[in-house]
Amino acid sequence: MIEELKSKTQPVSKEQVWSAWKRIRKGGSGMGIDQVGIDQIDANPRKYLYPLWNRLASGSYFPPPVKEVLIPKGRVKKRVLGVPTVLDRVAQEVIRAELEKTVEPRFHPSSFGYRPGKSAHDAVEQCAKNCWERGM
Repeated sequence: MIEELKSKTQPVSKEQVWSAWKRIRKGGSGMGIDQVGIDQIDANPRKYLYPLWNRLASGSYFPPPVKEVLIPKGRVKKRVLGVPTVLDRVAQEVIRAELEKTVEPRFHPSSFGYRPGKSAHDAVEQCAKNCWERGM
């Protein structure tokens, strides 16, 4: 019973959250539904990042709602864009970085969707190469 109290249920370190924060703070500055921006978190990271780490590590993290923003699509139509909170983007980055270590080596070399360092241009190039090799 005492052993259970010593460790968190999920192997998420403070360093992982801090690294994720550093990557997210370089990106877009759009605020989510909570109206907490990058500048606010930067001014007092302990206030925001420690509770996030605590919830991630205890397995009690639950993402907040996503802010809906309408963006124009053509002259008349609009498309809904979902904007997560900055802290939710940090949580997603922690999970992405951890999962990527496990799953990236298992992907097929010709798989290009949502992979680091791979693009649609790479996929087209691979497709052309496959067609030439098979004489199509």
